[in-house]
Amino acid sequence: MWLLLAAGLVGIDRLTKFLVYSNMQLSQSINLIKIGDTEVLNLYYCQNSGAAFSRLSGKTIFLIVITSLVIIGLLVLVFTKRIQRKVTLCAVSLMIGGGVGNLIDRIFNGGKVIDFIDVRFINFPIFNFADICAVCGAGLLILTLIIDEVKERRQRKAPAEGRADMNNKNGVSAPEEDNAKK
Repeated sequence: MWLLLAAGLVGIDRLTKFLVYSNMQLSQSINLIKIGDTEVLNLYYCQNSGAAFSRLSGKTIFLIVITSLVIIGLLVLVFTKRIQRKVTLCAVSLMIGGGVGNLIDRIFNGGKVIDFIDVRFINFPIFNFADICAVCGAGLLILTLIIDEVKERRQRKAPAEGRADMNNKNGVSAPEEDNAKK
């Protein structure tokens, strides 16, 4: 089921990129949302040979290898059932879908990824649907890990606090009990 989600996301990414490629000229911009004189959201067809924020521009082989290794690693985790929680599987599916979507571009588009979502009001780099999937998946995974860590720390702390409360009920504070044991 989770791999079907990833495949569906790749399909949406491919469709959106095909529509942009087929219906727009390179560097063409179409305004979608405008508030007053401020352009908020545009479609802007461009191609990016780098990773996020055009970093590693021109390092196509490196980006293909790294992306492939990450995708393979995530697939191994899914197939070996090392990941059990639905929220984590969802995050991994988003990352796989986004990674595969952009990997297909790099392999079949001369090392370039088609980007087209242009959020103008904050002067953000132009991105695509696969980028959204990958970033949301990574963000969800990080959020899940943070929440799990907080829960684990609370659980480790709770028994210690419970012992301190029990000692206080018996009229002995935790430090006094430690001294009494010595």
